[in-house]
Amino acid sequence: MTPEQKARLRELPSVDDLLNEEEVGDWIRATSHTLVVESLREALDSARRRIVENDSDAAVDRQSVLDVAEDLFVRRTIPSLRRVINATGIILHTGIGRAPLCSDAIEAIMEAAGAYCNLELDLESGKRGRRERHVEDLIRRVTGSEAAVVVNNNAAATLLILNTVAADREVVVSRGQLIEIGGSFRLPEIMSASGAHLREVGTTNRTRLVDYELAIGDRTAALMRVHTSNYRIVGFTEETPVSELVPLARRFGLITIDDLGSGALVDMATLGLSPEPTAADSIAAGADLICFSGDKLLGGPQAGIIAGRKDAIDRIRSNPLMRTYRTGKLTLLALEATLRQYVDAERAVETIPTLTMIAANTDALAKRARALCAILERTVPGESFLVCSDTAYVGGGSLPAAEIPSVCVQWRPSRARVSEAADLLRDGDVPIIARVHDDAICFDVRTMNDDDFEDLAAGVSATVAGDDDDDSCGLRGGGVS
Repeated sequence: MTPEQKARLRELPSVDDLLNEEEVGDWIRATSHTLVVESLREALDSARRRIVENDSDAAVDRQSVLDVAEDLFVRRTIPSLRRVINATGIILHTGIGRAPLCSDAIEAIMEAAGAYCNLELDLESGKRGRRERHVEDLIRRVTGSEAAVVVNNNAAATLLILNTVAADREVVVSRGQLIEIGGSFRLPEIMSASGAHLREVGTTNRTRLVDYELAIGDRTAALMRVHTSNYRIVGFTEETPVSELVPLARRFGLITIDDLGSGALVDMATLGLSPEPTAADSIAAGADLICFSGDKLLGGPQAGIIAGRKDAIDRIRSNPLMRTYRTGKLTLLALEATLRQYVDAERAVETIPTLTMIAANTDALAKRARALCAILERTVPGESFLVCSDTAYVGGGSLPAAEIPSVCVQWRPSRARVSEAADLLRDGDVPIIARVHDDAICFDVRTMNDDDFEDLAAGVSATVAGDDDDDSCGLRGGGVS
């Protein structure tokens, strides 16, 4: 180490010295002593490393170290899970939390989350009760089933059903329905983990009723249909509907299982999309057990809903694995409030954000896009914005072939590459997740609330405001300050 490096190291202040700074005292009062000390030490360590590495630009003065420490502790106080603005046009975006909750669900969580609630207490008798009873009657009402239970997601629901009714026995499934969804969820692997044995029938594109019948043997426990909600096989295809599987299963004393995946409770055709199997349709067709997600087309919190015959549900409820997959009070609060909307299907379309976004017509979207464009032009007068037609998607492993006409506001940054601007938007105080298309950043209003508009404009303004220290692109992030 050179004498110059040693001298620069000696110039660095100590942690105790920095703690006497007035602004550091303000940090401690706003956060915690421990967090501030950690940030100061890390800032000093960083300066020391740069000096040792002979970085001539290493910060050695007090203020530079304080600036680095402030940036560190501010970033550590920002919650990891944060609200973001979804301007992608993907309604059920898995990466950013899928379905936003309806206002009644949010209100229910806010009212009970910070207090005690009768989760497993029967208020009438004063005795312990089942937590899923809070939603079971609603599930029965909207599906037509005899009974229901709720677990933490649909993968858990599938595994629990198979483990309960088919452990060490065979389940017959079409080859065209051996799905893989996000997160490396593969049906054959779930089936293996459950203890059930997969019996594949038919071909990838065609499976007839006779294929199922020929596969039934002494070890068969169930016939299973899996809705391919995240992909479509088109062309020369054929699959056997649940309504045909049920009589065959009953003839041989077997269980019929229908994994609906996306969990549509209303007819998607009424919203202008291709028809999806609904839970009520499956129960009406005679399926013994069905399961579906709570956070996809249903528009509620992440959950797996199992409904069907009471005797089959009772068996699932008594399975020791049930406790490992059970949901907490916040999920049940949100799910109950969401399911109440479906007592009236027309009301659900007006109150469930997922359905409202799907149902929105382009005239209304164009009006909202023009309003957003006006806000952006007023907030960032030096930039150019254009209202354009666009295409939105349901997303989230639901209705994969469905494209929905939409409207967006396009922005082509004047002083930066589009990819750089998109990165900086994600780093803002309120992260903005947009789509880059046609060498422009597209803000699709179908997946935005009107309340998002001002925050989006502020984020764009922060992105283009310019950084005096960065003449190369004239941009800065809207992150910590």
